Amino acid sequence: MKRFVRANSRRGLLAAALLGALAGPLCAQTLTVGLKGEPMSLDPAFRAITTDMVVARHIFEPLVTSDADMKLKPALATEWKLVEPTAWVFKLRPGVKFSDGTPFTADDVVFSFERALKVPNSPSPMSIFARGIQRVKAVDPLTVRIETDAPNPSLPRALERLMIMSKKSASGPAPEGKTTAQLNGGDGLVGTGPFVYVSWTRGAEIALARNPLYWGEPVHWQKVVLRFVTNPAARISALLSGGIDIIEDPTPDDLPRLLKDPQVKVSSAPTTRLVYIGLDTAAPKFAGLDANPLKDVRVRRALALAIDRKVLGERIMEDVGLPTAGTIAPMMEGGSAAARLPAADVAGAKKLLQEAGYPNGFTMTLGAPNGRYINDAKVAQAVASMWGRAGVKVSLDTPTTAIFFKNLVAYDYPSHITGWADLVSTDRMRALFATRGGKPSDGATNYERYSNRELDALIERASSTLDEAERIALVRKIEKTAVEDDVAVIPLHFEKTAMAMRKGLSYATRADQIYMSQYVRAAGAAVAERGTDRSK
Repeated sequence: MKRFVRANSRRGLLAAALLGALAGPLCAQTLTVGLKGEPMSLDPAFRAITTDMVVARHIFEPLVTSDADMKLKPALATEWKLVEPTAWVFKLRPGVKFSDGTPFTADDVVFSFERALKVPNSPSPMSIFARGIQRVKAVDPLTVRIETDAPNPSLPRALERLMIMSKKSASGPAPEGKTTAQLNGGDGLVGTGPFVYVSWTRGAEIALARNPLYWGEPVHWQKVVLRFVTNPAARISALLSGGIDIIEDPTPDDLPRLLKDPQVKVSSAPTTRLVYIGLDTAAPKFAGLDANPLKDVRVRRALALAIDRKVLGERIMEDVGLPTAGTIAPMMEGGSAAARLPAADVAGAKKLLQEAGYPNGFTMTLGAPNGRYINDAKVAQAVASMWGRAGVKVSLDTPTTAIFFKNLVAYDYPSHITGWADLVSTDRMRALFATRGGKPSDGATNYERYSNRELDALIERASSTLDEAERIALVRKIEKTAVEDDVAVIPLHFEKTAMAMRKGLSYATRADQIYMSQYVRAAGAAVAERGTDRSK
């Protein structure tokens, strides 16, 4: 990248001023949102999970953001460029204030990046997005220089996940400043985002208010209530009764009915979220067996062959999942919408199991959350049935999301169904396939305990390759080795996400599944985000 990426044009600033003049009568309503999950924490640096990021993006902002279709655009940084192979310079937006009135400066950026690496006990650390950053320096109040240990061409994209906190408000005696517990109580939750924190009623809702000091496009809503409704039927009932204005992830069974309802609008879009099966090659001995059968690649390949992705897509996901045999979403660098989808081969699976010494199959547990991903428990039941036809008997465990992830982190599942959503292909390769125990971001979601040292070296090389064509070729080589050759994971589908809302509202559903209330507009209000409203 040889030149700066430019921010708002003069015309855009004029439009923003006009909207500001009109903002008074438009900003007088409450928006009630039905979310399927509750965050574990309000600390924006504690957990790299969508449920937590959704709340964070209401209060805080990153340096760089993207539109609904994942095209990068300025946020708290207006310009950025690669000045050396291992150094980026970011120009910060002038005139921005935190919600407490203090000015936003480069010192807040330095503090936020350093804090992200210090937050303890994170089950999914944000450090994956700060990978390789060696130094963050405030050149002047509105300029930041970020130095990396190796060339990192994807740094601006990765920084979209790192929220900027107020150094003044979030500092404290702990190494990370204000602790996660303090932030969960509202102490230090000061950002530059469109809303400010009001309250968190555990198990029920988070209340937010419009930030009167927000620098961006005027926010339509005076108050936002993020209500946690884990039951899909209850979310839909609340929408139809008028108790909730917009909900996420209506079930595939309910979508046809909602699409026909004249009082409801549905906005949908493909996403970057991969749902896949993980196979723990280091799990303890299986009942009645001398060794873990998953250590044998023939067994893993047999389990992959037994999966009918077409059936899963048509009958279980009902067109809200894009079946895939790969791990890179079509809208990501190196992804392809035309990737080949292999057919199921039960006979071939049985033959491989026999060759591996398991002519009568074996029994193992398949874990999956119930309510974290679209139709996750139903997908698990279908996979269990498909494996049963090949001779592998499955004991299903589909607990609540919190219990599932607790068990997953403890390596309690020899096989599991989970998902991963990020924006950078090289980061996805690192999270899925890098050997755990190296850098903090290595193998962030590698609960298969897969390890291929040659592949680790390729991941490092791909992550630091500045040439786009060469980088894509390396990513595809990594994916082929890990998925086709080693069967480290079994990809199932990329989720398509939907938001259902009452008539008169509009919202462009995002490919990263990060819901943001500031982009919900009522009839007659200007739409701030330059995305595509895919509403009916």
